[in-house]
Amino acid sequence: MSSNSFLFNAIAPIYGLFYEMQKKRYGAVIDSASGVLNLASYDTALDVGCGTGALCAVLAEKGLSVTGIDPAMKMLSIAKRHTEGGKINYVRGNALEKLPFEDKSFDISIASYVAHGMGEGERKLLYAEMARVTRNKVIIYDYNQTRTLRTTIIEWLERGDYFRFIKDTTTEMENCASGMKECFSEVQVIDVDTRASWYICTPN
Repeated sequence: MSSNSFLFNAIAPIYGLFYEMQKKRYGAVIDSASGVLNLASYDTALDVGCGTGALCAVLAEKGLSVTGIDPAMKMLSIAKRHTEGGKINYVRGNALEKLPFEDKSFDISIASYVAHGMGEGERKLLYAEMARVTRNKVIIYDYNQTRTLRTTIIEWLERGDYFRFIKDTTTEMENCASGMKECFSEVQVIDVDTRASWYICTPN
């Protein structure tokens, strides 16, 4: 995440243009998944890699006390403008360098389309930190194995770890090591879109 801070600061205004569309999509996904995991039943939430704040806004509208964290200051500035007056706490930080929160600070934590862009080692750091600060459920909201040709080409050009991520995601999360213990005791996968899933993880 830190290596991409410059890039995300540069493209933050473009992300901001899609705020309302993102917010609508997040709301629909959360509602559709409520039969499996009702986020409105929790009190506190952390959005890791919150970007311009669309998911934070939806979670706040569901009644949660929300904290959004992102390494890109321009993303956070746009998020604050979009959600001005809302009860959302925005923090600059990076999960790869340790999140600035005490153990088990939040009921739930979510990382939306963050994990697939990381290398395997970085993802394990992400999972370990999210498991550390979360009491109940960690949600990795990201791609599944169903993809379009466009996605395949883009991800191949970006030279990220997308293809390994979608191949080994569940096993990777279950076997994630934090010290001598696993990050998660259980990983449940539900498809929330044709090409996206919630990987619902129970922290140890």
